Amino acid sequence: MNLHEYQGKHILKSFNVPVPEGRVVYNAEAAVEVASEIENKTGFSKWAVKAQIHAGGRGKGGGVKIAESLEDVYTHASNIIGMQLITPQTGKKGKQVNKLYIEQNVYYDGPSDILEYYMSVLLNRQTGRQMILYSPRGGMDIESVAEETPDQIFKEEIDPKIGLADFQCRNIAFNFGLKGDAFKNMIRFVKSLYDAFLGSDASLFEINPVIKTSDDKIFAADCKVTVDNNALFRHKDIAEMRDLSEEDPMEVEAGRYGLNFIKLDGNVGCMVNGAGLAMATMDIIKQSGGEPANFLDVGGSADAKRVEEAFRIILDDSNVKAILINIFGGIVRCDRVANGIVDAYKNIGEINVPIIVRLQGTNAELGKDIIENSGLKVYAATKLQDAANLVREMK
Repeated sequence: MNLHEYQGKHILKSFNVPVPEGRVVYNAEAAVEVASEIENKTGFSKWAVKAQIHAGGRGKGGGVKIAESLEDVYTHASNIIGMQLITPQTGKKGKQVNKLYIEQNVYYDGPSDILEYYMSVLLNRQTGRQMILYSPRGGMDIESVAEETPDQIFKEEIDPKIGLADFQCRNIAFNFGLKGDAFKNMIRFVKSLYDAFLGSDASLFEINPVIKTSDDKIFAADCKVTVDNNALFRHKDIAEMRDLSEEDPMEVEAGRYGLNFIKLDGNVGCMVNGAGLAMATMDIIKQSGGEPANFLDVGGSADAKRVEEAFRIILDDSNVKAILINIFGGIVRCDRVANGIVDAYKNIGEINVPIIVRLQGTNAELGKDIIENSGLKVYAATKLQDAANLVREMK
């Protein structure tokens, strides 16, 4: 589950990671009020006005502005609230901005006196260990740093038997070229950040940039947080942070019925049981000249109700020209799935796209007979390649 910046910073603050003073608002008037409160609390009269969407690159898209007066705060907030923000991570449609984060500007002595670093905590899937990935060249162009100067990207892999070691924290501070108070503050920052990562069962904490101010303080100036969905039962407070408005409505609807669904840009809808089989199905569709419109795993208990809802979600996509159902009957019987498909077809009514069903496993032949004798516009196949060929012919 992805979090907004302000939510991530709330978690960071609870683990003693230094973050700038800030609050979330929903209109320009509230933005001015919060900015005035931050000035009274910190003594600084410059603010960052930040769009809150689940995407990076907000600054490049015009979603982050620095305000040097309360009038600027109002102007920037008015311009950003309600805008369709397009960044490299939103796609061409962009995302509508419904909330802002008003924050103390930590560049209080000018950009020339500020140092920016990149730091993230995540799982290295090749080694199965947590790691801290970091660079002394943080900021908006971190992708180009990784591509053009990979020697500026460092990592510290963490032994699960030992945890984050003191020498690793010192390595990070050394590689950042820090000394004195900044060196000590960075060590404390890294330890607290790793505590936040573990304590929230996160799969990613990305801080870009980590800021060293002119007076050697260290701040998380921005953050991107992804929390492991499987651990949310342990974190009801974090689960309540879920923002459904930032997620694809079709994916949200699928989640209500226990369906694993991801929308794609193709024209062939897929309904499969099992993630590995779903990936193979999408591959065979693409190899046959089609483009998968979705990833949809109905799971091991593909009953009639679940199949019907899966149909409705796929058919909500106007790009879909054909549907390929690929079921391996291990736990679930193929005849049960076939009956579910027929019932769902009848309940939904008129379906104007061809449906190809490939059944293998328990009672596969019985399931195939049910499909072929249904009298509906549903076509049965035994081999996956045959099913893909039917899709190609009919879409």
